[in-house]
Amino acid sequence: QVQLVESGGGLVQPGGSLRLSCAASGRIFSINNMGWYRQAPGQQRELVATIISGGRTNYADSVKGRFTISRDNAKNVAYLQMNSLKPEDTAVYYCNAFLQDDARAWRIYWGQGTQVTVSS
Repeated sequence: QVQLVESGGGLVQPGGSLRLSCAASGRIFSINNMGWYRQAPGQQRELVATIISGGRTNYADSVKGRFTISRDNAKNVAYLQMNSLKPEDTAVYYCNAFLQDDARAWRIYWGQGTQVTVSS
């Protein structure tokens, strides 16, 4: 069984910062890419940022220069440092991982989501 657990969400004022964490646990053999997605009320889930095992990153245009994704391969943890937050960043943030379990099967896993609210 594989689980992704997010943490670090909350309420922050515009211009503030938050750091999200995503810990992957369970019967994991290897992780290819990890990423963060978000879904605001009434909108579709959208990509925020991804990082592959070699460290190459990709960002949505709306967060470039403000958000930074990173990962600790030894701990199977991904982070999302969010700076200069705006009200339009308000959403449920989901962690995603494309990984190989101990049966060598590749699958996409999702976390349960963590709420980020940017408001004064």
